[in-house]
Amino acid sequence: MKIDLNADLGEGCASDAELLTLVSSANIACGFHAGDAQIMQACVREAIKNGVAIGAHPSFPDRENFGRSAMQLPPETVYAQTLYQIG
Repeated sequence: MKIDLNADLGEGCASDAELLTLVSSANIACGFHAGDAQIMQACVREAIKNGVAIGAHPSFPDRENFGRSAMQLPPETVYAQTLYQIG
């Protein structure tokens, strides 16, 4: 049996590089709830260096509440914001 040890990273914490030596996959914040372009880039590079599988961690545009606030958005807005974050 193979177990995937996953972590949400790229959120601006100083321990991303260290955690990327321990996990097998990482969801990297896409910038709306945490992180920024430079943090995302550094996290992706470090994940590749360590052979870690990369996933996207999109969210609502809610930095104050770390993307956890309930937001009533039309589906087309959610689609556009998700597409913007994952490119």
